[in-house]
Amino acid sequence: MLQVKDLHAEIEGVAILKGLNLEVKPGEIHAIMGPNGAGKSTLAKVVAGHPDYKVTKGSIDLEVNFKKKNIIEMEPEERAREGVFLAFQYPVEVGGVPNAEFLRASFNAICRHQGVDELDPLEFDEFVRERVKFLEMDPSFLERQLNIDFSGGEKKRNEMLQMAVLSPRIAFLDETDSGLDVDSLRLVAEGVNKLMSADKAVVMVTHYQRLLDYVVPDYVHILVDGKIVRTGDKNLALEVEKTGYEGII
Repeated sequence: MLQVKDLHAEIEGVAILKGLNLEVKPGEIHAIMGPNGAGKSTLAKVVAGHPDYKVTKGSIDLEVNFKKKNIIEMEPEERAREGVFLAFQYPVEVGGVPNAEFLRASFNAICRHQGVDELDPLEFDEFVRERVKFLEMDPSFLERQLNIDFSGGEKKRNEMLQMAVLSPRIAFLDETDSGLDVDSLRLVAEGVNKLMSADKAVVMVTHYQRLLDYVVPDYVHILVDGKIVRTGDKNLALEVEKTGYEGII
């Protein structure tokens, strides 16, 4: 699904990623953990195409229709149309844009790119309400302006609704658990679990093991100083909880 090879990236001349390698297969859930400043969120943003970051070496290959595409030269919106999704740590508020209209425009842009018929407003309304029901969300989300006057938990759940509608090939969740209480965390995690399937993959960036109690990863990676230094299963996250990163490193 995704292969990151010897990835080096910097921001404002400061090197953040320093030879990172990562391979994600369909149906897998990966967790990226590490101390502050290690490059966890940078990895998610670089894969999504954040313009502030400059890739100086390496490749990011996305498998599309059984062919590999190096997406480094693609604009963020091109990557999104190819199936790359980024759930933000701090979702952006966009006044004046109804949630439903944002979702329909995004969905149809992906349909056009992938050669699938677009949905007219009535067809999309039926489709998106089914997605809302699937996630057990309040239908009033659709009428509200994009993330305006949403609580932190509502913003993160809205990201799950976007995933449900856009159906990305690979989703990076950048500290989705940040700032959530236990109930909100459980609801967001339930959304992730419901949306997983054999042809999709998720990479979760997190500081804390608590998210992994709800969304159990196939692999846990410890990222330090721009590189993955250790990989294991969910027990590696428990080890981090007990010993801290110094013990692991």
